[in-house]
Amino acid sequence: MDTATLPDRRITADAIALVPFAPVHLPGALALSREMSWPYRLEDWDFALRVGRGFALERAGAVIGTAAWFPDEADHATIGMIIVAGAAQGRGYGTRLVEALLGAAGPRTLLLNSTAEGRALYARYGFQPVGTVRQHQGPYRHSTAAAPDPGLRAITPDDLGAIAAFDRAATGFARRPLLERLLASGEGQVLLHDGAPAAYAITRPFGRGHVIGPVVAGSPDEARRLIAASLACLDGRFVRIDVPEGSGLSPWLTGIGLPQVGDALTMVRGALPPAGPARLFALANQSFH
Repeated sequence: MDTATLPDRRITADAIALVPFAPVHLPGALALSREMSWPYRLEDWDFALRVGRGFALERAGAVIGTAAWFPDEADHATIGMIIVAGAAQGRGYGTRLVEALLGAAGPRTLLLNSTAEGRALYARYGFQPVGTVRQHQGPYRHSTAAAPDPGLRAITPDDLGAIAAFDRAATGFARRPLLERLLASGEGQVLLHDGAPAAYAITRPFGRGHVIGPVVAGSPDEARRLIAASLACLDGRFVRIDVPEGSGLSPWLTGIGLPQVGDALTMVRGALPPAGPARLFALANQSFH
């Protein structure tokens, strides 16, 4: 985790300390996410806090709360991983964590995905709803063997520059460092137009199995082709895909055996950057998109 810009301070109240998230907090964070029935592994927490920055709330050395933010190379960031232990809820600790994130992020535009319970808290700080994310997951089984798609190939290191530029045009976020880490921990497919990468998908180990995302493409058909190619390597495994409501992919995912199991409200504070015409069809993660 990069702690270079985190405040080097310790704020205490009621024997609670707010501190920069460090590797020593990983086991406690894992225990909190399990309490919330999140499927995170220790490796998933470590990955998230390496691509982002965070805070932990401590009581007598025990982690009772976490929060993280994930800045891009420009003026935007996402926030997430906000958890307060059940026994510590109702005491303003969630507010304290959100205020710490807002202070660290400064004037950046902020994006998050909220549970129904968190919506009122974020609304108090100026976050407005802009969409919904549909969570699809389950053990995946091929119904029939699919022939390889001749318009796709595996991502190579030489593709990173083109993928990062395409991703920024599609999402408005400058995410090259995140894409580098995602590809280092997983693998990807690119769709080619005239021999050049024009859409991509990344698959990596996560939670109970694998997650497919991000998926950035010019159309739902391109996104389905990329996801189908990714699924071809995951027969018999547990797969998760988080898709924006407007992607049009939810009925198709349900039809191929990946049912919707939950949703989250996407909220923004500030003005979203311009994006398109290609767009994000699946998230890397609900915390860092």
